[in-house]
Amino acid sequence: MRRILLISANRYKEPYPVYPLGLSYLKGYILRELPHLEVEIVDCNILSDEEIGRRIEVFRPDIIGLSLRNIDGANSLDVRDFLEHYQELVTLIRKSSTAYLVIGGAGFSIFPEVISERLRPDFSIVGEGEKAFIDLINHLEKREESASVKMDKSMGSCKIINQGSLGYLSTLDVAFEEDLVGWYWQSSGMLNLQTKRGCPYNCIYCTYPLIEGRQVRTLDPEKTVEDLLRLKRNHGINYVFFTDSVFNIGRSYNLKLASLLIESNAKINWGAYFRPSGLDNETMRLFKESGLTHIEFGTESFCDTQLVNYGKGFSFEDVVKSSDICLDLGIYYAHFLILGGYGETKQTIAETMVNSKRLRHTVFFPYIGMRIYPNTRLQQIAVSEGIIEATDDLIAPKYYISNDFDVDMTKKLASETGKAWVFPDSPHNEMMDMLRIKRKKKGLLWEYLKRP
Repeated sequence: MRRILLISANRYKEPYPVYPLGLSYLKGYILRELPHLEVEIVDCNILSDEEIGRRIEVFRPDIIGLSLRNIDGANSLDVRDFLEHYQELVTLIRKSSTAYLVIGGAGFSIFPEVISERLRPDFSIVGEGEKAFIDLINHLEKREESASVKMDKSMGSCKIINQGSLGYLSTLDVAFEEDLVGWYWQSSGMLNLQTKRGCPYNCIYCTYPLIEGRQVRTLDPEKTVEDLLRLKRNHGINYVFFTDSVFNIGRSYNLKLASLLIESNAKINWGAYFRPSGLDNETMRLFKESGLTHIEFGTESFCDTQLVNYGKGFSFEDVVKSSDICLDLGIYYAHFLILGGYGETKQTIAETMVNSKRLRHTVFFPYIGMRIYPNTRLQQIAVSEGIIEATDDLIAPKYYISNDFDVDMTKKLASETGKAWVFPDSPHNEMMDMLRIKRKKKGLLWEYLKRP
C-alpha cells in the first residue's frame, strides 16, 4: 500500500463553497500515523470530471476515499439531489483505477445503506473517519480480519466501519492544501476549522447527533491556535469559520481557546454557529477580543410554541437577550429560521413576524419546511401523520411543510416587518458573490444586508 487519493465530491456552492475540512483532517492523521504513504486530495469544486480522471490515472492510487458532504441542498424550493453526479463520479473512478473505493462523509453517514447499495464501494465509513481509515489501511495491508471492519450482509461485498466503536481523537493534524486554500480564500473569503465535535441537543429534525454522535469532544485548543497561526503565516488567511454544530458548548473550553487566541496576538477574525441561549456579556466580550465578528444563530422560530415543537430548549426571550448582547458589543449576528415546519400555523407565523421587530440590526435567513431525515423524531412524526411511509428511505428529498402554511403570504408578512428577510430564492447571494469575488471582501458578508 503506497498511495491514497482523497476526493471531495461536493459541488454545492450555496451560499458559498466550503473548504473540504474533513479530508484535510483525514490526510493529516494518515500522514501522522503512516508517514510512509503518499496522500493527495482532489476537489470537485475545482477540477472537472475529466481532470479528476487524469489525476487518478497519473497518481495510480491503491485506495481512493470519496467524501460525500451533501446529498441535496436541503431546500424545499429546489429539491434536486446530487446522487446522479456521485454515481457518474464512481463510474469514472472505476474506469480510471482498480483501487479500493472507500466512501464516507457527512452526507453518506446519514444514508449509509442506501448509498452503499447504489454506489457499490468496496468499503464505507460511518461518522468521522480518521481512526477508521487507518484501521482499514492496516486491515488491507495485513490481509486479515479486523474487529472494527464488520461485514454488513445487506451490503453484499461492502464492509462498513463505524468510527464510534474505535474511540475518539482530541488532537488532529490539518493538512491544508496550497491550491485548495488559495481557491477557497478567493471564492468564499474564509477557511474552516473545528474546535469540537458532537451535539447533545434534541432538535426534532437534526442529523448532527447521527453524524457526530451526542457526546461532545473538544479538540486540543493549543493545536487549534497553532493551526490558525499557520494559516495566517503561510497563506495570509485572517478569517475562519468554526464549523462546530454549536460553538457555545463547553464554556470553560471556549474561554481557554479565546484566551489563547488573545495571548497569541493572532489577529484573526472568526465566526461560528451559536445557540441563542446561555450567553453573558463577560464571555462574549472575551470572544470579541479574541476575534469573533459574526454569529449565525440556529434559532428556527421567534414563537415559543414553535420552539417547543421543534425541540429547541430555549425561549424567544433567550433569543432577544442573546441578540442584544451581540448588538451592544458590536458583534454581527444573523438568525436562521425554519418556517412552515412541524406545528406551524398562521398564528405562530404571525407571532414570529411580530417578534422579529424586536430584533435590531440583523438578518433573517428562513428555510421553508423541514427536510425529513431518517432516524430523527421528525421522521416518526411524518410517518404517524401519513406524510411518508415507514419504508421510505428518504434519499430523495422529502419535506415536512405544515398544511396551515402559505409561503407567499409569509413572504408578504415578512416584507411588511421592514426587516432584512433573505429567503432561499432571494437574489441577495449574487450581491455577496460580487463583494467576495470582485471586491475581495472576506468573511460571511451578510452584515451588508442588515436593517435597523
